[in-house]
Order: sequence, then structure tokens, then C-alpha cells
Amino acid sequence: MGEQGFFEEEGVSVYKIVDYKHLGGATHELVVEAPRLAKKAKAGQFLIVRMGEGEERIPLTIADHDADKGTVTIVIQALGHSTQKLVTLRPGDEIADVVGPLGKASEIEKYGTVVIVGGGVGIAPIYPIARDLKKAGNRVIAIIGAKTKDLLFWQDKLAAAVDEVRVATDDGSVGHKGFVTDLLADACDNEGVDIVWAIGPMIMMYNCVKVTKARGIRSVVSMNPVMIDGTGMCGGCRVRVGDETKFACVDGPEFDGDLIDFDLAMKRSRFMRDLEAEAVERDHECTIGLNHKEGESK
Repeated sequence: MGEQGFFEEEGVSVYKIVDYKHLGGATHELVVEAPRLAKKAKAGQFLIVRMGEGEERIPLTIADHDADKGTVTIVIQALGHSTQKLVTLRPGDEIADVVGPLGKASEIEKYGTVVIVGGGVGIAPIYPIARDLKKAGNRVIAIIGAKTKDLLFWQDKLAAAVDEVRVATDDGSVGHKGFVTDLLADACDNEGVDIVWAIGPMIMMYNCVKVTKARGIRSVVSMNPVMIDGTGMCGGCRVRVGDETKFACVDGPEFDGDLIDFDLAMKRSRFMRDLEAEAVERDHECTIGLNHKEGESK
């Protein structure tokens, strides 16, 4: 895979929000001014943002970058304490620190026919990978899915970058009624697929790997466990890959899907979700308490 990126200097007040879009549900798009990062970024890499001193460090995949404009695009699913605060930013607001590009870039080369699967917010990170795979001379089929059509995004953007986009929704409100794995199995059986990328919820990636492994097709997944420093120092993002322990931030985030211990990865993910939910609840209770006291003082 590609070379490890460099670190954008922290504490420089140049990380302005230049554009914002609500993509549906809890999903939001922010375009951030970060000129040096934009010049070095590659498909598959990520960055870490921090809203201010003492705030949590939030790892986010680079969903797009424009070296000429000096911007990077991030797509955030605002489900946790810190991401809910992040998506309140609007054009003109600033992010205190942006570090990146981090992680190894995707292995972009000519494979033949490539299927790239994005589920939910995972639709965003597949875009630069799909675009670059197409530029490398591959036939690229993008499969995207969500619970309902209102939660889908970037369908037109992907369609302009690849050969074909296929859509699945759980409720059948658009495209195939069912899961992305249904469309993946069909493509693997009928399209002469050489390699598959899958990015999205852990359970989705696990099921995609089951489809490809049964057919002897190589798969690549992007692991997104909890990260703190993004340099391999904290060990929070460790994943079991074959007989080895790897760190998603420096050894990944992309790995051979056949080698991932998904059972362990999903257990760790559930544990961190529970902790995040507790943090959100504490923040909510503190806000209610503060508002109550303010009301008493009037």
C-alpha cells in the first residue's frame, strides 16, 4: 500500500470551514481549508480533527480532496458526543487542529473489474478509491446501500466517476430491496470480478467478506476502530489480522478482508459504542441541569 503521510502542524488557525451540507439523517459534509494536507492526501487515508483545547481527537476518512483549492472533504455521522458538536460548524468557523494525512493509501493499480461497496456513511470513503481505480484503467462497479433512500448520498458524484452504480435499500424505497451483499453476490457471480473493496458498518464488511471468500475473490476492508493519537502509540485501534496484531492507524486502515478477526473487532466496537452513549447522556444531563439553573436565576 501507499506511503505513510505527514502530519499537518497543529495549532495553526487556518482550518476554516468553507462549505457545509446536510446529507440526510445524522450524516453531514464539511469542506475544510487545509492546503498542505490537500496536496499530500491519497485515497484511503484519514485525518484527525480536534475542535479545541481539551477536546476529543476525531478520526475521519478523507472523502475527497482538491489540491488546487486547498480543501479536504469529510463526511461525519453525528452519533457521538464529539461528532454532534463538530457538525454544528458552518462556513467561516474554524477547527483548532487538523492532523494528516494518516494511514496507508489504498493500493491503486490496474486489476481488471473492481467492485467497491459502501454502506451508510461508508459511501463517502469509497468515492476517492473508486475514482482513482477508474483512472488506473479498471472497470469499476460501485454498490451503495442504506436503510432508506433519504439516507443515500453522493450517488450522482459516484456515477460520474465509475462505470456503474448499483443501489440497495433495506426498505426498497430505491433500487434493490435488501442488502448490498445481495448485489455484491450477483456481481461476483456475473461480472468476472477481480477484487472487492468494502467500507461501512462492521457487520456489513463481515458479510461482504463472506460473499467474496466463498467465491475465491480477494477483498479489502477499511477498519475504523477507536483511535486517539493516530500514530500507533495508544494501541486503541488494534485489530487482529491473521496471526498478528496490527494497528489500523499505521498498518491500515485497509486490510485483507479474509484475515480480519471480525468477531473480536465487533466486540471492541460494541464496547466503545456503549461508552460513547454514556458520554452523550452525561452531556445531555449537564445541559438540562445548566438550563434549569439559568431559569431559576431569572
